[in-house]
This record gives sequence, C-alpha cells and structure tokens, in this order.
Amino acid sequence: MLFLVKVFPEIIIKSRPVRQRFVRQLRKNLRGILQEFDPAVQIRGEWDTIEVDTAVPDPAVLESMLQAMAATPGASVILETEKYPLPEMEGIVDLACRHYEEQLRGKTFAVRCKRAGKHDFKSVDVERIVGSGLNLRTDATGVRLVGPDVTVKLEIRHRDLFIVMRSVPGLGGFPLGCQEGVLSLISGGFDSAVSSYLCIKRGLQTHFCFFNLGGKAHELAVKELALFLWMKYHSSHRVKFVTVPFERVVTEILEKVDNSHMGVVLKRMMLRAADTVASNLHIQALATGESVAQVSSQTLANLAVIDSVSKTLVLRPLSTTDKQEIIDISRRIGTEEFSKNIPEYCAVISNKPTTKAKADRVNWEESKFDFSILDDSINNASYQQITDIELAVSSEVPALAIVDAAAPDDIVIDIRHPVEAERKPLLLPPAMQSREVLAIPFYELRITFERLDRKQRYLLYCDKGMMSRLHAAHLLDEGFNNVAILEMPVLKTNK
Repeated sequence: MLFLVKVFPEIIIKSRPVRQRFVRQLRKNLRGILQEFDPAVQIRGEWDTIEVDTAVPDPAVLESMLQAMAATPGASVILETEKYPLPEMEGIVDLACRHYEEQLRGKTFAVRCKRAGKHDFKSVDVERIVGSGLNLRTDATGVRLVGPDVTVKLEIRHRDLFIVMRSVPGLGGFPLGCQEGVLSLISGGFDSAVSSYLCIKRGLQTHFCFFNLGGKAHELAVKELALFLWMKYHSSHRVKFVTVPFERVVTEILEKVDNSHMGVVLKRMMLRAADTVASNLHIQALATGESVAQVSSQTLANLAVIDSVSKTLVLRPLSTTDKQEIIDISRRIGTEEFSKNIPEYCAVISNKPTTKAKADRVNWEESKFDFSILDDSINNASYQQITDIELAVSSEVPALAIVDAAAPDDIVIDIRHPVEAERKPLLLPPAMQSREVLAIPFYELRITFERLDRKQRYLLYCDKGMMSRLHAAHLLDEGFNNVAILEMPVLKTNK
C-alpha cells in the first residue's frame, strides 16, 4: 500500500532551507511513528508530498497507520493510493475504470486530476478524457461537475500515476522538532487540554506541568489525559510530565489572602512555580488554557497582574476563543470525555473575585503568604518521562502482575478509547476465546470498577500497555488486588 502525505501548505511557502528542514523533520517523525506498525516501512519525498510505502497486508494495521499519519503535526492530507508508471491516456482510463467501476455504479461522478512535472497534456485534458471514458464504460448515471456522488481523484507526478482510493484530512500545523519546547499548565479541564493540543499542532514540543489540588484521583485523571494527548498526537518525541503538589499552597492562600484576590494570587503562585520548572527543563515558554474574560481571573487587568511575576513568555492559544468552540474542539480531538469528569478545582477558591486587580494590592496580599511553602512545593515536584508515568504506590501494595494469557475464570477489560476499539476490535487468541470481555473506556474505569465483583480477577488491556499500567497501579493502591495487566505478543483483530 502506498500513502501520499501532503505537507501542510504553510510549510511549502517558506524559504527553501526552512521548507527542506521541515519536510525532513516530518519524514523523521513519520518514520518513528510508523515503524511500530511496520519496521520496514519506506518513507521518501522532498517537496510538498511524502510517499509512505508499506507491504503490510492486514487492513486493520493499515487503518491504524493511516490514522497515525492523520494525527501527525505537519501532515495536511493523507491519500490512500495505487501507483503505476504513467501510461498513455487510454491506459489511464483503463486503470481508473478498474479501480472505480464498482463505486460508480448508479452514481454521478466528476474526475479531478492534479499534475506535477512536464507533460504534453494538461490536467483538464486528463479530466475530460477519463471522464468521458468512465461515462461510456461504467454504469455511472452521468458526469456532475458540482456536487457529484463520487469524485475520481488522480495524481500525475512526473512519470508516475497515482489512483487515489481515499482521502483523509490530516492535522496540519508544523512538524514536532522544528520549534522549541513549551511547558503546558494542564489541569485536565477542557481549556488546558485543547490549549495543549494546539501547541502540539503548531509543532511545539509540549511538556506538561500539573498542579495537584485534588489528591490522587485528580492526578490520575490528568495523567491519563496527558498520556492520551501524547500517544495520539505527540508520540514521535518524548516529553516530561511534572507534578507539583499544591495543596499546602492553596491552604495558605485560603488562610492568609483576602477572598476577592485568592484566584489571582493562586495563578501567580502557579506561574512562579512553572517558571522554575521551565528553567529546570530549559524551556523558554509557558502555555495556559486561559481565554480573555471567560472567568474573573482572566480579565485583561488580572492577566496583566498575573503575568508580571513570570520571567518566562506566557502563551495563551485560546485567548480569543469562545467556550463552546473549545468544547467542540475537545470533542473532535477526543479529550471531551476526560475533561467533563474533572472538577474545576481552581474555580472554587473565590466567592467574590476581583476583576480589576491592582499590582500594589496583590503584592500586599502576598506579603502575608509564607513563600517557604511555595518553595517546598517546587522542591517536591515530581519529574517523569511521559512514557513512565504511573501513580506511586505504597510499599504494602503488591507489584503489578503482567500476564500474556488468561486463567479460565479471568475477565478481560478492554480499556481503550471507543474510537480505537471500534477501529481495531479485540479478538483474543484461540486459547482465550472463551474469556468474557468487557469494554470499559479508561476514563470510566475508576467509577465502574468499584461495582465489579471483587472476588473476580480482571485483566486490563490496551494496545501499548501504558494506560493499563497507569490504571492498574491506581486500582492496586486503592485496595483492589484483583487486577492484572494483559499484554498479548501480537494484537489480533477480527477484520
């Protein structure tokens, strides 16, 4: 199978050296992501199109490769194609007929051709001749240039012909690795999730900084969200997940700071801590999910006072975005289910917050704050590679059990995202066919698991084993000793 990856248009219009660097980086990123599915995958291309050639025969694996390319920053469109040496015009008609005959039965159609290189014909000539041939040789109901039922897509690149079977929109943006890193302040809500995604899409290597205000349950929810974003959009590059314990900071604010200024002071404390974390990681910018005037702490006056404590550039990708737009984006990128179940811990700290904070007043309020508490929180921050995140469990908790087969009474829980599970339905090996399989998405597992039979052993399954490890560690720490991780050598599907 040959895929054509169209480069994001903004890359093409850059200067030649910059464009070459960006395309090289995109090729490198695609290779790193796709070698997981096919170690022998071939990736080539220099200008505006990258060819991805694979001999993998499994349709489910090919679909996974296609979706992985579509979620790679820098890719604008992915075309599933068949490649042929460029024949004469009649040969083009023959190939188009072979590939599209069934699709055109009883349908209207139009032919669209894109061409690169020097030829003795124009794209419109190909469209006219191929359209006429298909109209005569198939059971199509006719040509319709506007709003056809089927669009026959052809690409001619120098001496090669590509018959396009399917076109899938890509993520767009710039390839990861072409821009510097950013530290995203992630709370797990809609805003910080979408803000992080937009940074990734723009090619920023996005590390995560989480201020823990809600204990282990809050930490787990945010870790699984960050892990989801990384696995889907960012897996070509390793990033850090930093947890800063902030419960004592919040307590100090509640006890020492006037109610109306609690929100502003809390945000300033977070920026101070994020400054230090960013400096430790040699990161030059912070990113937040704030949108102007969405809540009281996000008025221009308050944001100016908040930013004044930061030595690091603060980016706000959502600064002029409406809340409904943010929720719509979260639904499209797959983070909605995570975010709607996470309480807004920051939002409950002030009852009558100020919307026009003054620097002198805020400084006076902070003079009552014991900054050694903030220093302790920063010093006790946990730095982890995103691939290694899991909740620390107490020494009394048994080690995680990892198995490659199920006992007769074991129940398998497929904890993958519903979209992923639908795309690659789980089919257990023959020896495990009789095992019961439950489909419980990981964002519902914490609540659902409490209702399951504690005398029964459950095996958590996900493709890479990372999400299952994270949740198994949490369940063990919560006292559920009836959980293990299922890792099969090869994922089989029923496709």
